[in-house]
Amino acid sequence: MSLFDKKLSELHSLLHKKEISVSDLVDTSYKRINEVDDKVQAFLTLDEENARKYAKVLDQALGLEKDHGLLFGLPIGVKDNIVTKGIRTTAASKILGDFNPIYNATVVEKLNQAESVTIGKINMDEFAMGSSNENSAFAATKNPWDLERVPGGSSGGSAAAVAAGEVFFSLGSDTGGSIRQPAAFCGVVGLKPTYGRVSRYGLIAFASSLDQIGPITRTVEDNAYLLQAISGLDPMDSTSANADVPDFLSSLTGDIKRLKIGVPKEYLAEGVSEEVRKSVKDALKVLEGLGATWEEVSLPHSQYALATYYLLSSSEASANLARFDGVRYGYRTDNAKNLIDMYKQTRSEGFGPEVKRRIMLGTYALSAGHYDAYYVKAQKVRTLIKQDFEDVFEKYDVIIGPTTPTPAFKVGENTKDPLTMYANDILTIPVNLAGVPGISVPAGFVDGLPVGLQIIGNHFDESTIYRVAHAYEQATDHHKKKPQL
Repeated sequence: MSLFDKKLSELHSLLHKKEISVSDLVDTSYKRINEVDDKVQAFLTLDEENARKYAKVLDQALGLEKDHGLLFGLPIGVKDNIVTKGIRTTAASKILGDFNPIYNATVVEKLNQAESVTIGKINMDEFAMGSSNENSAFAATKNPWDLERVPGGSSGGSAAAVAAGEVFFSLGSDTGGSIRQPAAFCGVVGLKPTYGRVSRYGLIAFASSLDQIGPITRTVEDNAYLLQAISGLDPMDSTSANADVPDFLSSLTGDIKRLKIGVPKEYLAEGVSEEVRKSVKDALKVLEGLGATWEEVSLPHSQYALATYYLLSSSEASANLARFDGVRYGYRTDNAKNLIDMYKQTRSEGFGPEVKRRIMLGTYALSAGHYDAYYVKAQKVRTLIKQDFEDVFEKYDVIIGPTTPTPAFKVGENTKDPLTMYANDILTIPVNLAGVPGISVPAGFVDGLPVGLQIIGNHFDESTIYRVAHAYEQATDHHKKKPQL
């Protein structure tokens, strides 16, 4: 049994009994990366020399009479759009191919305070734009369950690295489902926190009103540990919420008696495969057996979520990515004749096709003749989508449905059809537009491929989500199965 098959709390106990060392854990991580990452291609940059040095420092600290937190000494991978001081951060784009940050993101600082060990930076869709990890400028990550299939996106590398046992847990970012969708495809646990729960300082922006950093882990319990460590108000982030951070672990009671579940009819409608629909119904039977009740509800404006999301996110991307112009940092073309030519050539050569597509869509939506017709209207629809969730949460504790309409699709299957690719996020996007939290947990298999159950909660009510997810996880064994690489 690999050390990485144990729960976080078990590893913590073994460390303190000195039955294993931090160096053992780091060795296990790099050994596994050497064994399988040429197939999975989850990592873009490894920081092996510094990680091993830090592991030795932490091993010496274990001998001191000090209360070490539960993340002490545990190896973690960080998505490559979260800046790390002294470790190359590219956002999987040629335009940032040699970018070496001079500061850490707030979440990285919090992990450093918790004394976890950063193993390296993880592959993603370029600037977090994509649902398959095929938009990376450097490599296409593969799904550990089937190397001919995608791991999802944009945090596909983060989910694949955890599923393949390369790191114990990872950080991803979620703009329209980019943590939950790959978690479902790779058979792991992925949470998008409430907007504002986790600081975005140091996250390379795609769509600032939607982006959230969140944890990807093997189990719900481990996910709660990691969210506990990275949550909280941050003066460096004006969108960070001044909300109390509860003890998420105390909610893992297994007791969901009299809990009320809303199941949106729109989330089980046309486009969702019959096998995925069945996995959700089977999950609801499990939850009923634990004392919960469920009823069909409606989120009527969710049918407009996809169009609303791509207008708003592309508009924000158009503004956010204007800073990558070859002047201050990042890639600069060698072929420019003048300043305007330098801007054009740098961006033409530095950005991939999907990023260019979204910049053009966003610039069009924000232009003088179309701003009211597209951007303003999309903001109004966003408000209606948010109101739908508020109406349901007046009567129900959580909302449950599938995370994705189908299991993972094959590499290259949807690359020439952007609209089909965008539709993969149709069940996760409304959560980001409303700013509420959502988690994906393993809910079975279709033809040997994992499918995910999505549990959505009210604003800043991650505790209830964790309570339901943990109760379901304890009553099933889907999370115990591992891919055979």
